[in-house]
Amino acid sequence: MKVNRIFCIGKNYADHVAELAHLGHKPDGECVVFMKPASAVVPLGDVIDLPKGHGGVHHEAELVVMLTGGGRDIALEDALDSVAGVTLGLDLTLRDLQTELKNKGKPWEISKSFDGSAPLGDFKPFLEQDLQALEFTLHVNGELRQHGLTREMLYPVAQQIRILSQFWSLEPGDVIYTGTPKGVAELKPGDHCLLASPSLGRFEWTCA
Repeated sequence: MKVNRIFCIGKNYADHVAELAHLGHKPDGECVVFMKPASAVVPLGDVIDLPKGHGGVHHEAELVVMLTGGGRDIALEDALDSVAGVTLGLDLTLRDLQTELKNKGKPWEISKSFDGSAPLGDFKPFLEQDLQALEFTLHVNGELRQHGLTREMLYPVAQQIRILSQFWSLEPGDVIYTGTPKGVAELKPGDHCLLASPSLGRFEWTCA
């Protein structure tokens, strides 16, 4: 199924919220929803072309789900019925630019939604796995950077789908990046990224 819209959930792990506070972002106690265009996707086998001249680019490793659709106002108990596939991905962030824009009270889409900002693994069919019992890691150049346990999400996947469906009619191919744990850090040209999960497999990219 082709990627349609990319929805992203921010501030979904408490340890990452605390981490952002140290980076100059004011905590507000709420999750954040933003979007990326389909042109943000970097499939397996492609190179991550890091933006130049706009400050540091941070990695954010995330569980990603693809939807079959579902429409508007999906009930919480029915939300997972609309999940078609599951994988891992990276939400790339121009962190210096994001911090500057947020502190000025300005929209910060350009720091999150640029072309190539969503490296995305291959989807595996959703077979009613417990999405809140998954584990994933990100290694950069062999060094462990992030370790995620989806049970630690502040907003579980079903709740995310419920929230999104209150504002958008969810369509086939819609994708949700479900939030990142602590450990975000800057990527450099030449870096090798390995996203892995015992349940979902291994996904690799090189940065340029």
